[in-house]
Amino acid sequence: MDIGLISVRYALALLKGAQEANNETEVYNCMQSLFNAFLEVKPLREAMNNPTLSKGQKNQLLLTVFQNEVPTILKRFITLVLNESREELLQFMAASYITLYRKDKNIISGKLITATEVTPEMEQKMADMIKKKTNGTVEFQTKVDPEIIGGFILEYDTYRMDASVKSELNKLLVSLKG
Repeated sequence: MDIGLISVRYALALLKGAQEANNETEVYNCMQSLFNAFLEVKPLREAMNNPTLSKGQKNQLLLTVFQNEVPTILKRFITLVLNESREELLQFMAASYITLYRKDKNIISGKLITATEVTPEMEQKMADMIKKKTNGTVEFQTKVDPEIIGGFILEYDTYRMDASVKSELNKLLVSLKG
């Protein structure tokens, strides 16, 4: 079984259906919640793989993941996935939907890692820089990691700029040894 191929096909069908229903953004937000729930809640993954739980129980469990109103197209999608016994692939389907939606809307996902909290102005400045380079919308997340000592690490698309003090110290150490 080709997990990637199956999950992309399901995700593509969901995206097309959501576009026709004009609620692909709502489905995108729900799929992000579902994907994060699969990452953070191990019992959810276990429940989807549990053959003793009925499809109805799994459906109810999945619907509790979403905090907002669930679009009808997504409810029907979940029912279809459960009826086809593909629930163990839902995490991959969610990831595929997120990727397809971002590609369709030209959304770049970026991450800024700093040693201390960054101001909203600095975060916006970095997001604007990425937007200018990519001509796309930027979804940006920041993370504080004191281990980088100072500076920052900026990641987006396949690009990574490491301007951290830790990285510079490691380069210096390697050059001294070599």
